[in-house]
Amino acid sequence: MNAAYTVRLCHLYPEMMNIYADRGNIAVFRQRLAWRDMALEITEIGLGDIIDPGQHDLYYLGGGQDRDQNLVAKDLAANAATLQAAADAGAAQLYVCGGIQLAGHQYVTADGTSLPGLGILDLVTEAGATRLIGDLVIDATIEGTTQRVVGYENHAGRTRLGASCVPLGRVVSGHGNDGESGNEGAVLNHVIGTYLHGPLLPKNPWLADLLLGWALEHRYGQDVALRPLEDAVEARAHTAAIGRAGVRR
Repeated sequence: MNAAYTVRLCHLYPEMMNIYADRGNIAVFRQRLAWRDMALEITEIGLGDIIDPGQHDLYYLGGGQDRDQNLVAKDLAANAATLQAAADAGAAQLYVCGGIQLAGHQYVTADGTSLPGLGILDLVTEAGATRLIGDLVIDATIEGTTQRVVGYENHAGRTRLGASCVPLGRVVSGHGNDGESGNEGAVLNHVIGTYLHGPLLPKNPWLADLLLGWALEHRYGQDVALRPLEDAVEARAHTAAIGRAGVRR
């Protein structure tokens, strides 16, 4: 494709952090760009790899098994400064499920082990005694706009936000970050963390476009208009997920 615009995506640990069909989010990014005659270039980062600073516009980290997440937490330290610099420069970053835990300051496991995080999001996570599982519906507010977001959650972590980031949204149905606060996820500038998966973006295409818009702005230094898409199928999936959660629109 001879595309006028290209987003450069850095997919962090795709072989290890893909437990909840997280690759579906990458497919959404690719297809929504292709429908607009734009392109997606993907660089995959695994254990021991070093991220090339300044060469990516969008970063993605999904969720994984506890053992894999422990290995990734240790490996991420080598790239922490690069990821922080990218966030500071306005690159888009999406951290899902285990990803949000690793994007914070630390994650304390069930046996009391403290795993260091990236510190990009001002939050800490501790493992709880039970898992928070089920359909999750939130009202997300980003850049002054509130929209309903749907997905699935399955996590033992109890995540609490610090002062410098705000929740992605308020829980309408489900548990959210900790099952108590009513908060779900976290947002700081162009960085989003969330427990919503299933995967997240096919049923919430506006969120995919928001991230792509941030990524294009980072790449080209200006707002790049994204042509509206029909999204009829996506809307039906979104509505069905809300209905399954027992929420009235």
